[in-house]
Amino acid sequence: MSLNRNEKAAVITDVSAQVARSQTLALAEYRGLTVEHLNNLRRQARDKGVYLHVLKNTLARRAVAGTPFDVAAESMVGPLIYGFSEDAVGAAKVIADFAKANDKLVIKGGAYAGKALNADGVKALASIPSREVLIAQVAGLLKSPIQRLAGVVAAVAEKKGGGAEAAAAEAPAAA
Repeated sequence: MSLNRNEKAAVITDVSAQVARSQTLALAEYRGLTVEHLNNLRRQARDKGVYLHVLKNTLARRAVAGTPFDVAAESMVGPLIYGFSEDAVGAAKVIADFAKANDKLVIKGGAYAGKALNADGVKALASIPSREVLIAQVAGLLKSPIQRLAGVVAAVAEKKGGGAEAAAAEAPAAA
């Protein structure tokens, strides 16, 4: 069903607003997927905070014109589903994970930080842990040396404490 001019303008405005908040764009061809598969993909995207939408390519090109995602305009060919995310890896992760289980979903490309990504680039971006996981890993790395130092100090204190008690116990016996 064709959209009239006002409906097209509304779609462009909606997508442009999402583009302004997003860090990542991932594109995938959905040809051959059933409605049930698409609904599952949309549900997973919603759970991860990813804006996932099937758009006409001309409307998508107009929505990303003049933004860092403009570099992906030449990849916008064929029946595509567009994933935008505020999280740097969210959209790529949702689409790549779904594509692993469903060979009908084919990753076509994307954009991140003003650079166009090919399918391998989107998969590489998807393999990066999420922001929360990275923060937890850094916190663990910062905590590790402190724990080791505390363990060494406790061991030295125990050794010296044990040595002082042994020396005190021997001293009265020698006198």
